[in-house]
Amino acid sequence: MTENEYRELEEVVRLLRVKCPWDRIQTNDSIKSATLEEAYEVVEAIDENNYDELKKELGDLLLHVIFHSVIAEEMGFFTLSEVISIERDKLIRRHPHVFGELEINDHHEVKANWEKIKLSEGRQSVVDGVPKNLPALLRAYRIQEKVAKVGFEWTTSDEAFDKLIEELNELRGSLKNNDNVKAREEFGDFLFALVNFARLNKIDAEESLRIANEKFIKRFQNLEMKLKVKNKTINELSKNELLKLWSESKVDT
Repeated sequence: MTENEYRELEEVVRLLRVKCPWDRIQTNDSIKSATLEEAYEVVEAIDENNYDELKKELGDLLLHVIFHSVIAEEMGFFTLSEVISIERDKLIRRHPHVFGELEINDHHEVKANWEKIKLSEGRQSVVDGVPKNLPALLRAYRIQEKVAKVGFEWTTSDEAFDKLIEELNELRGSLKNNDNVKAREEFGDFLFALVNFARLNKIDAEESLRIANEKFIKRFQNLEMKLKVKNKTINELSKNELLKLWSESKVDT
């Protein structure tokens, strides 16, 4: 993209803010959910290895960056130029091994130094800055990843697995006691420990669950097709018949 192409896109957004009835009434708050949706569409295009679609979705995401910035500028908060300038300065400041004289041996040291720099910038805690609106599994992963960078980490995968079993037993105990409030808390602890175990084994919990969701959908849709061929519904099958059909659907997909 040339500077002129970028400026032309910016000017289109500014023109829409003046002449389009819909664009004119939007606020940062009113379009935030759409911004999140665009980010997920970028991820979906990457997952599907669809670069034609990724090109389009990145454009939509870029539009939102400009749109949010133009709205903020109109309200006197900041300009698009400030957004770009702040990001450029931040990248330079957080990469002293590239733009300074710091020597770094590998990407692990880069991550650890990154968190130290963030704290020096005024953050009060290592876990500050993890967005509250992230999906819960992804947020757990990011929290654990951040504290691990400063040394708060299990030494081995086996230790993390032992913690996982401990949390599972506590969940089972709360269920046996019919303590629903405690069970919810313990289930959360179990999920958190499960994410940690996955992370230590280089498994992305959010990605894994997304894959599992899609796999289940395909298998269930296959089951539905088999039912249509038989001219039956799920409720008409016995438990054993349903399990047999489900097993067949798993093989097919």
